[in-house]
Amino acid sequence: MKNTSFEGFLGTRLPRQVQLKRMKQVIQRELTPLQRETLLACYFQNKSQVEFARERGVNKSTVCRTLKRAENRLRRFLAY
Repeated sequence: MKNTSFEGFLGTRLPRQVQLKRMKQVIQRELTPLQRETLLACYFQNKSQVEFARERGVNKSTVCRTLKRAENRLRRFLAY
């Protein structure tokens, strides 16, 4: 499979299917259960941070911090 390059990126870009597969693997293997649940709720179930915080009985800032940590961890593992 040939990688294609695009403007503004230093290097080659993986095909979309490969990117999605890697992202799913990182979400399942590298995030804590709470980080995974928060990330999935906010990005894939379209719940707001406030709504998710109410469901969990925590402050919105707790959800915000957990989401930020999950995003950072996801970025770190996908960088390899």
